[in-house]
Amino acid sequence: MLENLGEDKSIYLQISEMIEDEILRDILREEEQVPSTTELSKFYKINPATAAKGINLLVDKDILYKKRGIGMFVQAGAKEKIMEARKKSFKETYLKKLITEAKLIGITKSDLKRLIDEITD
Repeated sequence: MLENLGEDKSIYLQISEMIEDEILRDILREEEQVPSTTELSKFYKINPATAAKGINLLVDKDILYKKRGIGMFVQAGAKEKIMEARKKSFKETYLKKLITEAKLIGITKSDLKRLIDEITD
């Protein structure tokens, strides 16, 4: 967890997304323990309740689970769940807007594919 917290969204959401990012990057793997709310609150100098809210968001999404008396751990299949949720969000947030704008300015589907190929090659 080396990222800085920004001011563009709630801190608890940023904590949740950083943990998800670490799972996607295989920094945190299935059945590994995640930093505690105390560790997160000290590192980022935030209220422990805020850190707990970010962790609990991931528990609610079935990404993390609690081992009583030990801490929070990455759930089996968490990486796949995160990827699916983010793909859906990517489609809704970015692709629909991109396609709407492309149509508005006369970019065809084939033009759009070509532009994507130019950028990614």
